[in-house]
Amino acid sequence: MMIKMTEAAINKLKEMSANEKHNPRIDAEVSGGCGISVKFSIVFDEPRRNDLCIEMEGIQFQIDRFTKRYLDEEPHIDYGEEQGFVVGESFASSACAIQFD
Repeated sequence: MMIKMTEAAINKLKEMSANEKHNPRIDAEVSGGCGISVKFSIVFDEPRRNDLCIEMEGIQFQIDRFTKRYLDEEPHIDYGEEQGFVVGESFASSACAIQFD
């Protein structure tokens, strides 16, 4: 797995990493009942057992198995002052099955 980052994201992550005692984690927040929606975020958290660790541009990312299954093979990370970090593309799925007799 490779992670693509904009210059703004690289600079902000390096700045934040210098002030944090943990590495950044790409985290997935899944919600929904019948269908699902997934929103990705960056959090600084301690390592978890079985984390996948990926180093890109001198930044070591942690990704758990749950999050990895929702990420693209090459997730993109951007950063802007107003929106903060934007990781990949959040998505929604309506996988409800309705059966009519």
